[in-house]
Amino acid sequence: MNKYDVIIIGGSAAGLTAGITARRHYPDKSILLIREEKQVPIPCGIPYIFGTVGSPEKNLIADGVYEKNKIELKIDTVTSIDKEKKEIQVGNETIGYEKLILATGSLPVRPNLPGIDKQGVFAIYKNVDYLKAMQAYLQDAKNVVIVGGGFIGIEFADEIQKNGDKEVTVVEIGAHCLNLAYDEEFSIQMEDYIQSRGVKIKTAAKVEAILGEANVTGVQLSDGTQLPADAVILGIGAAANVELAEKAGLTIGKSGAVVVDRTMKTSDSSIFACGDCAKKWTFFGGHASSLRLASIATLEARIAGANLFGIKRENVGTIGVWSTAVANLAMATAGLTETMAKQAGYETVSATIQGPNRHPGCMPGMAQNTLKMVFEANSGVLLGGQVSGDAAAGEMINIISACIQGHMTAEQIAMFQTGTHPALTASPIAYPLVNAAEEAIRMMKLKKEKAS
Repeated sequence: MNKYDVIIIGGSAAGLTAGITARRHYPDKSILLIREEKQVPIPCGIPYIFGTVGSPEKNLIADGVYEKNKIELKIDTVTSIDKEKKEIQVGNETIGYEKLILATGSLPVRPNLPGIDKQGVFAIYKNVDYLKAMQAYLQDAKNVVIVGGGFIGIEFADEIQKNGDKEVTVVEIGAHCLNLAYDEEFSIQMEDYIQSRGVKIKTAAKVEAILGEANVTGVQLSDGTQLPADAVILGIGAAANVELAEKAGLTIGKSGAVVVDRTMKTSDSSIFACGDCAKKWTFFGGHASSLRLASIATLEARIAGANLFGIKRENVGTIGVWSTAVANLAMATAGLTETMAKQAGYETVSATIQGPNRHPGCMPGMAQNTLKMVFEANSGVLLGGQVSGDAAAGEMINIISACIQGHMTAEQIAMFQTGTHPALTASPIAYPLVNAAEEAIRMMKLKKEKAS
């Protein structure tokens, strides 16, 4: 029987990152990664294979990284784990391990709707062959309905609509698309933008049935409206893939994910879990979190991979940092939106700054950006931020995330030392991060004066 120091099950963002991290921290250990897929798509790039990128084969995680990091790769299915013997079963082969990392990811949610199994109804599986079949089917579709107005739904809608010969409609059960990710004014901005690009949106609308015989022909909403549809795409979330962990007797939490501690250990001290299959909790008070993002998965993987043979890192909890982009409009969030913060019971002060991202405004590449920052009203600690504008939003939000993780206050951010350049940034006089902090300080002072 073969035996390895480390076995990793799952080869997407979490599994691969865990393997690379383990190699960096434990250069002399033998590492085997087992995955089912011959090719692994880049998760966040999946919507773009239907437009910008062009095909699933152009959106792959390269396998050369395995050889570079001396990680043995095996394409197969793990059918069981024996915790007591520290063995896994792969087909007819039994393989032993010293430490095991579960990175089995998640599976798309498929609601129990009449007609959900009709031909032409697609969930978003991270499987290249499935995505190729989906892309081929969509070639001939004239009417496409996307159920769910979150990141996946919005990005899919715009990419598919780029073909120009399709009617694309997003159906969202909430009051606005992206309403779980952004405050209302940001959600409305994105809705207006994608509608200007030809995508139709129906909000506060619930799908009750998928219509048609063998193939889908339409979608029925709860108000009786019927939308024509040659294809339906489900973008309503994902659930932790825990079948293997559950069969092995590992503790599964109420959220349906594998229970882990802050070192990413499961209920078995020799088994770690990371990524979408593992339980999440927030940076803000340690409550359960339902967020599943590649950025979170890779953070957890860096913790699990480093801790295998001695605890070196702990998970401080999920801040929640994400971006979405449609054509020239980028939007991003870190931490709590104003809505989230108030729902969590925080007393808040928020400040919004708008202005050009270059100085002077006539510089090439100028775009109008909006930054909103949310602070706890009494301490001045930063709780969250949102950005909309050009592609710079993606990196601006990472700066905000660092400020949140460092428990920085408005006063500290106001004293932030920035580097600026006319062709690269906003003016140092009107730098949005600093000016939003200054505005929040003014508002907190007024709030305290009124209270006294």
